[in-house]
Amino acid sequence: MSRRPAPAPRLRAALSAALIALCCLLVPLGALAAWAAYDLTDTGRYVRTMAPLAGDPAVREAVADTVGDEVLHRIDGTQGVMGPFVRDAVRSFTRTDAFRAGWDTANGAVHDAVLRALRDDDRPRAAPVTVDLAPVTTRIKRELANDNVPLAHHIPVRHTEVAVLAPRELDRLRKGYDVLEVAVLWLPVAAVTCAVAGIAVATCRRRAITATALGTALGGALLGAAVAVGRVLTLSDLPASVSRPAAGAVYDALTATLRTTSWLLVGLGLTVALTTWLTGRYGPLVRRRQAPVTPAPVPPQQPTRARA
Repeated sequence: MSRRPAPAPRLRAALSAALIALCCLLVPLGALAAWAAYDLTDTGRYVRTMAPLAGDPAVREAVADTVGDEVLHRIDGTQGVMGPFVRDAVRSFTRTDAFRAGWDTANGAVHDAVLRALRDDDRPRAAPVTVDLAPVTTRIKRELANDNVPLAHHIPVRHTEVAVLAPRELDRLRKGYDVLEVAVLWLPVAAVTCAVAGIAVATCRRRAITATALGTALGGALLGAAVAVGRVLTLSDLPASVSRPAAGAVYDALTATLRTTSWLLVGLGLTVALTTWLTGRYGPLVRRRQAPVTPAPVPPQQPTRARA
């Protein structure tokens, strides 16, 4: 007759499984929140992430097409004659140090303007986010002058406000930013708390540690899959006027840390699970082999009648 387990061990096992499952769910969410908080909301880190894209051919081509079309749009009646010359000049400019300097300055200015709009509660809700192009023009002018480009000192620097974010989009980002500030603090704490509590109340803590490690690896794999799926969905929703190769390069640059984090979670989880399994299976055998063998005590011999 097999004895049925007592209700207390059953309750502990169910509670442990629920806490470990919750921990494994919170781990990728916490990683996503930390990535958004520390990679996307830091202007210096954002500029360093976007800086290598100035040398990407797809990004340079997209910038050349956009700037060339804008220049031609301002030249009335000469698009057909000046078009090839203007586009060739802009493409040549995208290979210079002045373009890379202007790229970094423009990214920093746009990112800083968006962050200030997100953090300023007194900002009017109906006002769009704008950025002044004067610092970008000044940086490009200085780089061209350093390269001894003719007439570089005569480039006019005008304070031109360009809208980079509409009020409706700003409202959505502001709501997400408020949620992010709470999530980045409490999600990692909640994940660690659930893991520790789930292992503590488990009837077999070795199995609980293995389950937590495997769940963490699974969460990392799901996070990597979500990044890949998000790339496909993002590129498929772009309008026809946006270059998909350039947008893909930007997406890959922004999510590089997130992809690395997903691989680290997979590797860490599998390593802990394998270590726990090996120590559980071969640990007692190793300890048994390493234990010193003590000889059994020899009982004292009783004197026989003849010896007596």
